[in-house]
Amino acid sequence: MHRNPPWGIPMRDYARHQFGVILEKNVPMTTRDGVTLYADVWHPDAPGTFPVLLSRTPYGKESAAQNPNGSNAFFARFGYVTVMQDCRGRFASEGDYNPLFQEVTDGYDAVEWAARLQWANGRVGTCGQSYLGATQYAITGNDPMPPSLQAMAPVSASSDFHQSWVYHTGGASMWGWLVPYAIFKGRNTLERVGRQDLLAKLDEYVDPATNFSMPLKNGWFRHRPINDWIDLLKETAPYFADYIREVNDGPFWQPINLNVQAPHVSVPILHISSWYDIFLEGALNGFQSIRSTSRFPQARANQKLVIGPWAHLFPFVVPTTGGTGDIDFGPEALMDLESLELRWFDYWLKDVEAGIMDEPPVSVFTMGENRWEGFESWPPPKARSVRWFLHSSGAANTATGDGTLSTTPPSDEAPDRFQYDPDNPVPTLGGNNLSIPLGVKDQRPVEERNDVLVYTAEAQVTPMQVTGPVTVELWASTSALDTDFTAKLVDVHPDGYAQNLADGIIRTRYRDSASEPKLNVPGTPYRYVIDLWATSHVFLPAHRVRLEVSSSNFPRFDANSNTGEAFGAGADAAIAHQMVFHHASMESFIVFPVMPR
Repeated sequence: MHRNPPWGIPMRDYARHQFGVILEKNVPMTTRDGVTLYADVWHPDAPGTFPVLLSRTPYGKESAAQNPNGSNAFFARFGYVTVMQDCRGRFASEGDYNPLFQEVTDGYDAVEWAARLQWANGRVGTCGQSYLGATQYAITGNDPMPPSLQAMAPVSASSDFHQSWVYHTGGASMWGWLVPYAIFKGRNTLERVGRQDLLAKLDEYVDPATNFSMPLKNGWFRHRPINDWIDLLKETAPYFADYIREVNDGPFWQPINLNVQAPHVSVPILHISSWYDIFLEGALNGFQSIRSTSRFPQARANQKLVIGPWAHLFPFVVPTTGGTGDIDFGPEALMDLESLELRWFDYWLKDVEAGIMDEPPVSVFTMGENRWEGFESWPPPKARSVRWFLHSSGAANTATGDGTLSTTPPSDEAPDRFQYDPDNPVPTLGGNNLSIPLGVKDQRPVEERNDVLVYTAEAQVTPMQVTGPVTVELWASTSALDTDFTAKLVDVHPDGYAQNLADGIIRTRYRDSASEPKLNVPGTPYRYVIDLWATSHVFLPAHRVRLEVSSSNFPRFDANSNTGEAFGAGADAAIAHQMVFHHASMESFIVFPVMPR
């Protein structure tokens, strides 16, 4: 159904309730193991006590303190104590930095400390975007959760740090941002110990760019063996060694996996993300996991999910649809995050009826027709799974090949073949990225490559809405002991523009399990499931559905060397000869959740 977005002018006249604001600098907190963390605290210039909104950052709290129009001052004006704390080992705070894992107990301690501040009434919520969202999800690693915590609002954050932070669903690494982000954060680490020599060396690795985390120079993106980064970053980011060694999912990652910890999540959470966000997985899976497995009825019943059409924009508090690549999704996509969060926290921390709980639990932006829709659950209960099968006569290579998509199952068709060369991978064009260009990009340049199989449907006669999870089931074989297969869903516009909607990858050793890899028998066909996460998009009349299949999407994902060696270990690479099957006994298809019109 079409409706207005779930934000805008709050339900009551907030102008009558605004306060002056006082900023308290460098307020200390001592963790359970004796480390001192420092926070800046904003509070209303008024007698009495107020609920607290806690944010924890690795990027330096000072930038928030210098912004009189930022979120901390905004919420303080509306009757909240707002706290911005430097994470352990970052900027003003003491200790050594170990991303994510340290935020479990430090987050618990920070909540309970914030509840006892002299301006606080004991009711605490958490908020923040990106890593500031990750610090919130990490608090769920505590069982029980902090007793003073009553609501959360993570934005653009991963809930499974193996599946969408270091690695990706399917097992490949998130290479496009992994090392650049470690270098970006490592600068403060080196500054703290006076290693100016190493700071200067970091510039040898990265390209200047208008990006918070500069991408690697192309030669460094392609550098093998990847294990060399353990030594190159041993002082800049010593934790990076664990990232490389703990390539399989398993016990190492579970303390910071919200989906594993969901049974003891006890608070309402407003999950916010976007279709082109690198951490889209987090909001979708976090919402579903808590709703289905929390042992606390209040938590199960009071999760909310908002998914917009943006990329990993920062901040959402500036209403814009720019920054998502080639397409502006129009005025309906504008978002005022502060207004939405104010209504959320007013309800849960002040007992104010602001209308937010009267709205559907799920609000998603449907691209193509550029409108918001509300649903009672995710995936949408009325969505119908439809298979669109791959077809060709064995020549689906490039967009001018004979690859087609249809709802008719294949009969006896020749397989498609291509060679995958790790030294000449298919380049990334947009998508759910950070550091490298993100969002919507025209895919026609990669569709000219012979190592990209392209399957295109007939033009739509009527609109078709796809809303929900999207997967590709592929029967394929390879000459390699280990390789990758990639899939990308594309909307081909009437003028030929090829808009990327969603993509995914499967590292073939993880075809059966993310925690127990198994090499291939070369030449043996296997069934691979490629998770494209999800989308909400209407294929309009005269538009065509397209699926790209290949074996690389670089540097979004690392280029598999095809040798079967452990991740990061090999300096050599081999060309893999790939076959994709589509006949009666080995059907390959994409599964769409099609909505009734």
